[in-house]
Amino acid sequence: MLLYKYLLIFLGAATPWLEVLVVVPLGIVWGLSPILVMVVGFMGNMLTVIPVILLFDKLKAWYVRRREEKGRSSSRSVRAVRLFQKYGVIGFALLGPILIGTHIAAFIGMAMGATKRRMLTWMGISIALWVLIVGLLTAFGFDFFVQDTKAAHY
Repeated sequence: MLLYKYLLIFLGAATPWLEVLVVVPLGIVWGLSPILVMVVGFMGNMLTVIPVILLFDKLKAWYVRRREEKGRSSSRSVRAVRLFQKYGVIGFALLGPILIGTHIAAFIGMAMGATKRRMLTWMGISIALWVLIVGLLTAFGFDFFVQDTKAAHY
């Protein structure tokens, strides 16, 4: 049963829009090991971000065809382009996960001309940083509330 929960964390982190910002706190609240949840969440998210970056050219061709069929750009994409122009690869990689998601951030970063190596590096740093932040905040915050609740019963 425990392995099943870690598998759900991995799959959730790999899923666009769920990603680590949702599944890492969820895993910790489930009572799983915060360190394992953070490692599994990082691996799940990176496992799907890496192909986005490495297979960018094929994904871009598919995306362009899709946009041409719809005849418009999404407001999310327009906002992402503005963010990239303002903050560059590093700022975009660090802000992307909380504003537009890691997968979209990686794709748009590549579309704006970032190199694969630079985008992989900064998305990896960003995902690790956000996993650490949400993991620690959740673990310590959840522990604080659980201890407070126990103390209130005495």
